[in-house]
Amino acid sequence: MTALTDINSAPARLRRSVLSVPAGNARALEKVHGLDCDAVIFDLEDSVAPEKKIEARDNLRRLFREGPLRNRETIIRINPLETEFGRADMDLVVEISPEVVLVPKVERVSEVQAIADILSETGAPDELAIWAMIETPKGVLNAAAIAGADERLRCFVVGLNDLRKGTGVLSQPGRAYLVPWLMQVVLAGRAYGIDVIDSVFNDFKDAEAFDAECAQGCAMGFSGKMLIHPAQIEPANRHFGPDPRAVEEAEAVIAAFARPEAQHLNVINLNGKMVERLHLAEAEKLVASNRIIAERKKLS
Repeated sequence: MTALTDINSAPARLRRSVLSVPAGNARALEKVHGLDCDAVIFDLEDSVAPEKKIEARDNLRRLFREGPLRNRETIIRINPLETEFGRADMDLVVEISPEVVLVPKVERVSEVQAIADILSETGAPDELAIWAMIETPKGVLNAAAIAGADERLRCFVVGLNDLRKGTGVLSQPGRAYLVPWLMQVVLAGRAYGIDVIDSVFNDFKDAEAFDAECAQGCAMGFSGKMLIHPAQIEPANRHFGPDPRAVEEAEAVIAAFARPEAQHLNVINLNGKMVERLHLAEAEKLVASNRIIAERKKLS
């Protein structure tokens, strides 16, 4: 099983494991170069105390001067624009140009558009994307509208700690009372062809429960998981990455449609199963993702 982008658009990046690192923690920042996560969120928001915000921004300036992380997506989570720190964070984003700016606690289309306007007005490259945290009741209710807010928006990240706080839903194994809301966010993201990242799992020492939640998230259609500890990277990569048997089946589908007699067919019979061209699109993306993983292993 795999978690990829919408079947109508090619997967641009792997986002199985998205590690959040406090920008105020210089020691943690030094360690990210040796980690096998797909993406790193450099957090300037919740994990950084108000009196440490300036120091955290300086830490990121030094880190980005040293050179980009190899084969990993770089994301900066800013403070909300309406706070005293938000605009300074955006000035930093424009200055050091990560690949993504992550906007916390998004509840309205206008919040995404405001970030997009700043990027355009300051001449930020078109490739600098926006991600949105969906972590409040209003954010969940407005997820479909937010997903279509701007062409720079590429991904949702679910934040359950704040959503639990805002709703009173208890933290329980299986997330039964949260599943309808999680699926609502997944559906909204997929409707607009953007990835959706599952929320953090707080108890990084409980490997068994983390495995179960990764399996659940993959089955629900999430692209990957936001992480809070390096120990969570390997299981996230495993659960949200291509299953070897699925890769073999995908390669068989691609080979079957490549035969001359299948060139103009929309449906073929493959080993007694009906296979449509939409399955071919899924197969091509799965094989492409597996190739990206293999190439990254060679470079590491």
